[in-house]
Amino acid sequence: MDQSAQDNLRQKLKLRHLDARDHLAKNHPHALNFFNNVALDLGRIRRHSSKLLTAGTLGGALLLAAPQVHAQESLLHFGISSTLLTPDPLLTDDPKAWLTKQFQVMLPSIKNPWALPFLSPGEEKIIGKAIERATNVRAVATLEGEHLNTTYGYIGAEQHLMRFPGDSIELHSNKVEGMALSRGGFGWFTENGKLTSTAVEREKYYVAVQTLYLPDWDKRWKYLVGWYKWRKVIIVNTDNGNAVIAVVGDAGPAVWTGKHFGGSPEVMYDLGGKQYKKGRVLLFFVDDPENKIPLGKVNYRQLGIAPAVAALRSVSYK
Repeated sequence: MDQSAQDNLRQKLKLRHLDARDHLAKNHPHALNFFNNVALDLGRIRRHSSKLLTAGTLGGALLLAAPQVHAQESLLHFGISSTLLTPDPLLTDDPKAWLTKQFQVMLPSIKNPWALPFLSPGEEKIIGKAIERATNVRAVATLEGEHLNTTYGYIGAEQHLMRFPGDSIELHSNKVEGMALSRGGFGWFTENGKLTSTAVEREKYYVAVQTLYLPDWDKRWKYLVGWYKWRKVIIVNTDNGNAVIAVVGDAGPAVWTGKHFGGSPEVMYDLGGKQYKKGRVLLFFVDDPENKIPLGKVNYRQLGIAPAVAALRSVSYK
């Protein structure tokens, strides 16, 4: 099977998965809440089944111990969501340090970079609220009904993109990584042919996302191109808590690279410094309808946390 056929099959399977998940959420919401509460990911139900079958061969002693493990995992997730719902106006730790600690508990490891990491809607909701509490940036996995093929994975360094016809690397303030020979997947960055300050900032802080692997890309690509173009996102380095506000400016990277997102030289530098070329990140949409949040590195102290904490008091995880 060639790469094109594999990609097509993957998109169809993903669409089937999303349809099944949406059907369950619509027709059996209580069942979905139960699975989320016990940290059972339906996308990995076969893996859960195989674990249960294996456990059945280990004897009575291990059978008695198994529920205790699941109970601990359930309590762990409950503890995280309870922490987010506390009315406390202040975090006990520095916001960035606190957020990094939450990631250590919440996020699974990525053992195979070529496989698509998957977080359940419940996990994404909790993680989004954790990011919001620490940064005061409303981060959501689904915005206006749109959702990327993954919100968690590896980001890799990308080159600068041509902002206008004839652009060259000498015209960029940061010359690291060089510049691609063509424009990005969403067109020129100029506005009405002019290189405005907004256009400069967008290219400076752009990310590439795998729009081509969306399950309904072939059917809705015209709408999706317009929706994703310059869409604001927040990228968070799960190892050190560094966060950057950027826009979607290109499509990719390809699956075979083992990366799920791409970042401009400035994005990568702000996430991890000069030597940072690849790492684990979360990438969520920024719910900022009034366009008040500027692009660039998130300054935890400047943004503050009190408003985000106040907003969390009315949040329901049902």
